[in-house]
Amino acid sequence: MSEESTGTDVLEREETLTASDRPWSTVVWNDPVNLMTYVAYVFESYFGYSEAKARRLMLQVHEEGRAIVSTGGRERVEVDVRAMHGYGLWATMQRADG
Repeated sequence: MSEESTGTDVLEREETLTASDRPWSTVVWNDPVNLMTYVAYVFESYFGYSEAKARRLMLQVHEEGRAIVSTGGRERVEVDVRAMHGYGLWATMQRADG
């Protein structure tokens, strides 16, 4: 095995680890059903966000169509997504950026 291929093997393993270690995000989507005040209330009560942060995230959902409301391990984000569904919000999970 040459030095060059060894370096490539190490680089590929590092990229794989980095990709698999990336956290997940809970994305809440805008919907035509829920009031903005209710969405902010959910963010405050479930996530424990301050009124200001909950309002900022709610406005992002309303104005941009979506907001990332939590980030963490896959299992934690799955729990958050199910909780948002329990509150009647549209939510999905995705890999966190970069």
